[in-house]
Amino acid sequence: MKKSKGVIIGIIIFLAVVTFPFLYNRGKAAPVPELVLTETAKAAQQCVRSKDYMQREHMKILDLWRHTVVRSGERVYVNPQGKEFNMSLSNTCLDCHSNKAEFCDRCHDYASVRPYCWDCHIDNPKESK
Repeated sequence: MKKSKGVIIGIIIFLAVVTFPFLYNRGKAAPVPELVLTETAKAAQQCVRSKDYMQREHMKILDLWRHTVVRSGERVYVNPQGKEFNMSLSNTCLDCHSNKAEFCDRCHDYASVRPYCWDCHIDNPKESK
């Protein structure tokens, strides 16, 4: 009987320790970061695709672009509206979104994502010229 009381107390302590972080942080999620657009992006008023699509799927587009450029040698992307874009993270995307710290890093930090794009691509290609 003495052992069963100890086991029950141990289980209660274990459950308290395991659930404490969840209960303590309940309802305290960090707000979604506000993105800061550059003047170029504001003037363009249109990205490669719609804002909602780009927020959800930009990584798929960048992966498709990488695959298409490297494997097929094609460099032109045509969006559903028929507009053509050069498939280049450094020149197409960073032309409008050159403020990496206020644009890319805010969402990636919020989502705890560490993309490997910056292993090869520089943050601001215009500065290197």
